[in-house]
Amino acid sequence: MLRSSDNTYQASSSCQSKLDRFLVCGLGSLGQHCVAALKEYGASVSAIDQVEPKNWEVTNLQNLLENFLIGDCRQTSVLEQAHIDKCRTVLLVTNDERANIEAAFAARLLNPQVRLVVRSDKENLNKLLSQNLGNFIAFEPDQLTASAFAFAALGNENLGYFNLEGQKLRVGKYEIKADDLWCHKRQLHQLNTSFRRILYYANNSSQMPPNYGDWELETKLQPGDTIVYIEIANMLPLAQKPAIKFQTKKRLFWQEIIRTISWSNIKQKIIQLWHTGEQGQITRVAFICGITVFILWGSGIIFYNQYYPNIGFVEAFYTTAVLLLGGYGDVYGGVEFEKPIPALLRLFSLGLTLAGTAFVGVLYALLTEKLLSSRFGFFFTSHYSAIPQQDHVVLIGLNKVGLQIITLLQQLQEPLVGINSTPIEHNSIPKLPLIIGNLVNNITNANISCAKSVVVVTDDEMENLEIGLMAHSLSPNSNLIIRTYNRNFSDRVAQLFPYAQVLCTSALSAEVFAAAAFGENILGLFHLNNQTIQVVEYMIESGDTLNGLMLTDIAYGYGVVPILHQKSSPSSAKFMPVDETKLAVGDRIVVLATSTSLQRIERGELTPRNWQVQIERALSQDAIFDGANEISIIAGCSISTARELMKTLPGRLPQALYKQQAQRLVLRLNKLRVLAHWLPIDN
Repeated sequence: MLRSSDNTYQASSSCQSKLDRFLVCGLGSLGQHCVAALKEYGASVSAIDQVEPKNWEVTNLQNLLENFLIGDCRQTSVLEQAHIDKCRTVLLVTNDERANIEAAFAARLLNPQVRLVVRSDKENLNKLLSQNLGNFIAFEPDQLTASAFAFAALGNENLGYFNLEGQKLRVGKYEIKADDLWCHKRQLHQLNTSFRRILYYANNSSQMPPNYGDWELETKLQPGDTIVYIEIANMLPLAQKPAIKFQTKKRLFWQEIIRTISWSNIKQKIIQLWHTGEQGQITRVAFICGITVFILWGSGIIFYNQYYPNIGFVEAFYTTAVLLLGGYGDVYGGVEFEKPIPALLRLFSLGLTLAGTAFVGVLYALLTEKLLSSRFGFFFTSHYSAIPQQDHVVLIGLNKVGLQIITLLQQLQEPLVGINSTPIEHNSIPKLPLIIGNLVNNITNANISCAKSVVVVTDDEMENLEIGLMAHSLSPNSNLIIRTYNRNFSDRVAQLFPYAQVLCTSALSAEVFAAAAFGENILGLFHLNNQTIQVVEYMIESGDTLNGLMLTDIAYGYGVVPILHQKSSPSSAKFMPVDETKLAVGDRIVVLATSTSLQRIERGELTPRNWQVQIERALSQDAIFDGANEISIIAGCSISTARELMKTLPGRLPQALYKQQAQRLVLRLNKLRVLAHWLPIDN
């Protein structure tokens, strides 16, 4: 399939061998994963590196390479030995950014048509090189993977966000509740609208299917069913809760009050307070002082009621309060009592005054300190925002990836707290609660037990694993996301600890680099069902494997989800386009796709159509006419074929269809009073 975002790359059928030749320069972790990803496309891959890698992260990688050269990829002679003139794309992914740019220049001079995919974070320079060199694209692995980590941290209901045509699109996951308006009433296909598309569905007894479209259109939604969908974020969110009546709100309010003051909840709060480390030290002191004052207060009331039963509870209450506030002289000074005061009671009263003065003084001091801190904290840049109490993201490791994750989460207005072993500039992360110090020792200070997600992205994958396991032991209900660098290590950790999302940065980046090597324009990515879902833009060209297909064929034949279509002539883009839209040269389409789907598009491997539609009879003459039109539109056959079929009922549509395509056609025909049903093709 021949594509290029700038139309500078052209090839003909006479040079087919050139189309599948790729050169990878740099066999570090990213380079090795790029080779593996390209081989999954069926490409022929050669590689260049200055030294033979000591650590082969991809099993049997040497045997995947057609040619492996030891040398400097910036040297013309080395590139010529790698047959640069026969390559379709060169991936320059060494750890030296300058070397990548120099090698790109050398490659362009030797092959003016070769596509250049470069590892570089010089955003402005990359843009200028793309404009001047043509057929050039650059990525920075950390920038690519930051969005995957940020979206994974959003939790189960928010899987990803990205912008298209000035609109924010949201990928969400939702479990149907018994009180939802659509529960027991709506069929699955009725949730698809002009601003929403269902991606995956699972009933309450099954796992999420691996492929798009694996469900029955007429399935009625039941409590416990789970759906994954994409929608325009500002258009009637699917997960929006219905308005709660006043009486219901009142009942929920009192239920929350009762739950808050229950012993189990109070006990949990006390245990949590006692394990908050140094940051909770002041709170613990205030708590102990307050408890002590109340115990003394209660004891004083009991003693005075015992010795002076006639004064009553109220007088005993106020007398003890005066003593605790330092009022010993007010009670005993110069006052003659009708009844002699026992020495033990006078001694106890003196003790109340001394203890009350001490403990109440501590409480006053703590309150004053809090007030002054909040009043003057504005003037000190070293003071960070307060640590969130619950439903926040704990981000551990504020390196380059961590800072980009913070930017994304703050744009989404997600509460979060950062933990780093060394101080960083406060200006780089404004309004971020920050904990500095030993990562393992300080993890408890971030209210981790109440966190929504814990994201561990330090530069040491063993440290990430250690902190991740510790975080899970402290907060087993939080989402855990761990950053790794080695694919084999990632796979084993994911198998042994299934509660964690283990994201390998090299593997994630390699999928994008490989797709870009074939000319795709990658707009974003997120993680779903243990797969990387890429947001890919196509510009349809002559000879393209997408040219002339309906979106139905693309969706169910290649396993992708079209979310935007724009005609070649100047026209506005349409979100969630209808399945019957037919692509033509010059059209633009944006889809959600896995790496496997992209490979199938590249090779033109459509899934076979295995379903037919049997039409029994039409209940009116209008139904015959309208039914023929509907068959032509949905099935994509000629109108003459459709009219001939409707004249000779009962009959079977000769054209094979995809399952959901056949279901849609039958639903539409039944509404038009044409009796029909779908059935599988006999093998």
